[in-house]
Amino acid sequence: MELINNFFVVEDAVTNRFCNHVLEYGNYLKEQIGTTAGFDEKTLTEYDKEQLEKTRKSKIIWMKDRWIYNEIQPVVHQVNRAAGWNYNWVLTEPVQFTKYEGSQKQHYDWHTDSGTDIDENGHIRKISASLMLVDDDKYEGGDFQVCIPKPNGNKIINIKLKSKGTMVFFPSYVWHRVIPVTKGTRYSLVCWNKGFPFK
Repeated sequence: MELINNFFVVEDAVTNRFCNHVLEYGNYLKEQIGTTAGFDEKTLTEYDKEQLEKTRKSKIIWMKDRWIYNEIQPVVHQVNRAAGWNYNWVLTEPVQFTKYEGSQKQHYDWHTDSGTDIDENGHIRKISASLMLVDDDKYEGGDFQVCIPKPNGNKIINIKLKSKGTMVFFPSYVWHRVIPVTKGTRYSLVCWNKGFPFK
């Protein structure tokens, strides 16, 4: 699918107050291991964990609070138009508070957010977004990268998300990763916006 914009960055997409509120809320809740398809946190063996961490190593918390959706969804609508995507989407999944710790070189290797799976309502992920909850002077490494059209020798674009409140948006089928955080802690809030399959 040819795109005018493979990704779209908005600085000051939300307020610092909102970011601080999400960060405080996330640090209050119980975290779990971030997993990928084929891994269940409840049944992970040590071998499974070793295999998982080759691709993904992070801690997460799921949130589905209305006050979070109220802040983020209007920005998704604006960016969907501004980026020229104009995708039909109808709902936002529970959002993911994600924590990457530099002391453990946490990361998430190349992946897309949408597969061929259609959920029970006939929806797929269409627009993904990641909100930075802290300024980049709080951590080192952890750059967000996209690859067009896919990894292994194609064009890699490094997107340095410098300030709290910055959001990066991209179609959910775009390949992306977070390179290892080497110092400090990177906090973000990730959301996926779903609709009926592309025609």
